[in-house]
Amino acid sequence: MTKETTIDILEPKTIEQLVQDFESSVQADEDATEFWYARDLASLLEYTKWDNFLTVVAKAKAACEQAGHDPDDHFAGVGKMVRLGSGAEREIEDIVLSRYAAYLVAQNADPRKTPVAFAQTYFAVQTRRQELQDQEDNEYESLSEDERRVML
Repeated sequence: MTKETTIDILEPKTIEQLVQDFESSVQADEDATEFWYARDLASLLEYTKWDNFLTVVAKAKAACEQAGHDPDDHFAGVGKMVRLGSGAEREIEDIVLSRYAAYLVAQNADPRKTPVAFAQTYFAVQTRRQELQDQEDNEYESLSEDERRVML
């Protein structure tokens, strides 16, 4: 008697699913500033080992510093409690990543991974959208409320 085994092959995620994953993992603080937890981003980028992901974060911090920004403003170390299988809790380290930090992490991650390649595109597109929004806001800033209505 032979025993057959079936292997589940994971279907690649669609762009819509990847966008949904990223959008649902973004957090916001009390000032509505968006951020990601590094462990969540590591999972989205399919990094299974925290130490491997920390190497990527270190590269992103270096890039941040080389660009003239203070990494402490974009990479904030935090602890968070996780529940163990036994029901007990313990604290693990995590990092709060600003949108800029998450972008740098994606840029420094392994582009051979499909979710990383997606993340690189996602952050580039989102950055461009924000640039266009800022440009539009600046154009209308000097106009009165009535002038803005006429423009629209």
